[in-house]
Amino acid sequence: MTHTDKAVTNQPATSPEPGAQSARNRWNATDLGLIAVFAALVAGSALIAAIPVGGLGVPITLQTLAVMLTGMALGPGRAFAAVGLYTLLGLAGLPIFSGGRSGLGILAGPSAGYIIAFPLAALAVGWLTTIVLRRTVKYRGLFLFAAAMATSIVLVHSLGVLGMMVNGKLDLSKAFLLDLAYYPGDIIKNVLAVTVALALHKAFPDLLIRRAGVRNNGAVATREGQAGN
Repeated sequence: MTHTDKAVTNQPATSPEPGAQSARNRWNATDLGLIAVFAALVAGSALIAAIPVGGLGVPITLQTLAVMLTGMALGPGRAFAAVGLYTLLGLAGLPIFSGGRSGLGILAGPSAGYIIAFPLAALAVGWLTTIVLRRTVKYRGLFLFAAAMATSIVLVHSLGVLGMMVNGKLDLSKAFLLDLAYYPGDIIKNVLAVTVALALHKAFPDLLIRRAGVRNNGAVATREGQAGN
């Protein structure tokens, strides 16, 4: 073995190049494509089977499913960008809110709180998902469901109630009772979002796991086995 071979052999295998970590954290064309795809997914979910509920007519849609799935699939930054892009396009005039509505006037309606909450919810559940993926192996589905429900209650429903109080001129008790009608659907939609998210991460391990700093257990085991040989 030459001196050059020895130098290469003795070089630490895990020494990262300067700036490698920051380079991995930058968005690339794939990230931008995923943001656009999931923004379109949220837009499409708003137009499917919108069912008005209550006297204010705030509809039940598949939006919360799409928002939670976006957060769990993309992580906080890209999810916020995707749902924020959807929201901005709708406010700019594209008819992509429920019922084909659009424009700034939506902020004066009873649905305003829910719409404002969606990008924040995507950010929050995306952040919680990275924690779940980083720290758990067993019961991930249960933890992800808990994260989705906590996000729904704290952000989506709370801001939704506030929107109905401000724009619908309702007191807290009436707005809260109207909002309760959305809980059964949210439970079902969050179960579906978790199921799809887990399937996505299994099919595409690099979708969020690498960005979240979670190592693929199988890959680690393989590398360790090779090192032992």
